[in-house]
Amino acid sequence: MTIRNKIVAITGAGRGIGRATALHLAAHGARLVLGARSEPELVAVVNEIEAAGGEAVFRGMDVSRRADLEALVALACERHGRLDVIVNNAGIGPISRFDALRVEDWDAMIDINLRGALYGIAAALPVFERQQKGHVVNILSTAGIKIVPTMGVYAATKNALRTATEALRQEAGPHLRVTEVSPGFIDTSFADASITDPEVKAAIQRRKDELAIPPDAIARAIAFAIEQPDDVEIGSIVVRPTAQD
Repeated sequence: MTIRNKIVAITGAGRGIGRATALHLAAHGARLVLGARSEPELVAVVNEIEAAGGEAVFRGMDVSRRADLEALVALACERHGRLDVIVNNAGIGPISRFDALRVEDWDAMIDINLRGALYGIAAALPVFERQQKGHVVNILSTAGIKIVPTMGVYAATKNALRTATEALRQEAGPHLRVTEVSPGFIDTSFADASITDPEVKAAIQRRKDELAIPPDAIARAIAFAIEQPDDVEIGSIVVRPTAQD
């Protein structure tokens, strides 16, 4: 049961859950291949990892472009000769009521939250098949477990990915592990950074102030799934604040 020397690619690694996961895994000896849209944020994460004695490389990327996921996986293989884990973490949450008709936001969530993760799977699977070994970790949300107003499209993207993740798990065979992780209210800028509706943003911020837990809680859950022996698969993990409904 170890994380040491595993090659782990993480999307959305510049902030929030992705950053916390990169730092946590690096501290336990993983070698990281990080991707995100903001290169300055990635540089900061890599510098922090290296300052602590860890190892990481990065690539600026946009998960809505399939070629960018292929390039991230290729970077892992070029640097390390293999890829052990891909964490499809990148996501956005510009939530709103349906009658606000923010259709562009709907499109963006579909492109990043769903299509981006599928592109990550598509990029990694040929490598995992060649290796006869690999692990897909998809980051979902408790918003897809308890459906509430304003989160309809966001929850739909996460539940579509939940369905795809379960189908992949059943198709995977004995050499591919598949894990879904559903975070609850986490103390990141993830939602409020992309929400444009002032009332919705204020409500989310109040809720987050009341009960959010640190992103390291999710990083520990991801690490738990990764560190299991190859014949042990952690299929689904839900991590929420104790006080969350």
